[in-house]
Amino acid sequence: MPYLNQASLFRNASAWMPLAMSAAALGLVLFNIATVSSGQRPADEDTAARVFQLLIAGQAPIAAFFALRWMPRSPAQAMFVLAAQAAAAFVALAPVIVFDL
Repeated sequence: MPYLNQASLFRNASAWMPLAMSAAALGLVLFNIATVSSGQRPADEDTAARVFQLLIAGQAPIAAFFALRWMPRSPAQAMFVLAAQAAAAFVALAPVIVFDL
């Protein structure tokens, strides 16, 4: 098998989709903070909160598929991609934790 680097693994949809989902979730949270938040919590979760939850939870099966497929073939490069996916998810979750949303 030829040598794979991190850039070539990022060409796989299962590698970049969790990153895109984290970016969308972060954008959704920041947009919600900037426009909707008035200091009061709604009585029930709004649509943005549900979409955020779906984006964050939807990353897990995609990342698991990536890990199952690429860890046996190229463990060091796959770990780099999985670390990037985890870091992106943490960055998307950070405003929710910090601002107690």
